[in-house]
Amino acid sequence: MQIVSATYVISSADVAQCPKADRPEYAFIGRSNVGKSSLINSICNQQKLAKTSSTPGKTQLINHFSIESTSGAKGVPRTKWYLVDLPGYGYAKISQSSRRRWEQMIENYLRKRESLVNVFVLIDSRHSPQKIDLEFITQLANWEIPFTIAFTKSDKEKPGVVTRNVKAFLDAMRETWQFLPPSFVTSATKNQGKDEILAFIAQCNETVLNPKAPDEG
Repeated sequence: MQIVSATYVISSADVAQCPKADRPEYAFIGRSNVGKSSLINSICNQQKLAKTSSTPGKTQLINHFSIESTSGAKGVPRTKWYLVDLPGYGYAKISQSSRRRWEQMIENYLRKRESLVNVFVLIDSRHSPQKIDLEFITQLANWEIPFTIAFTKSDKEKPGVVTRNVKAFLDAMRETWQFLPPSFVTSATKNQGKDEILAFIAQCNETVLNPKAPDEG
């Protein structure tokens, strides 16, 4: 898959304000300062599409970006889908009321957005498994929301450390999960994992937009 265009559409404070759910949609979420905006920009081939900041908690709304992609094959029309930048979870330096408002906004979006195909949960590969990340993906499972894991910032630590941390996180999941979701190791700086994520989205789009008819007989 190749991204042909990526444009900002709208920032919404509530799922009811989001664009019409008329195309496949993929959301990105993670703890604050996990490198979410940088990864989105890498995937979309744009440096300033999603706003990056060294200040945690910068993203406070549901941000929709309209994406057009192509398989590269001649005569095949472009595919339109949404990429969604969600606020980070676990940011402590805000009031209790503001935190609860964020949590409710995110939950409403995740549980009510009809066109949501998959959630990319971003995990910082520099750290050992964090309880808040494991609790969040367990919540997604309880809500029956499909998700994949993207381990970020792999270039910021020695490869051996990244490998150990990724294995430790997946091993922690295995304690309660029979089957693990797909996972990717990424680096926004080096574009690591970008092609794999785009291939996964392309596969999902194909399934959603061109479902196979059930066999007759």
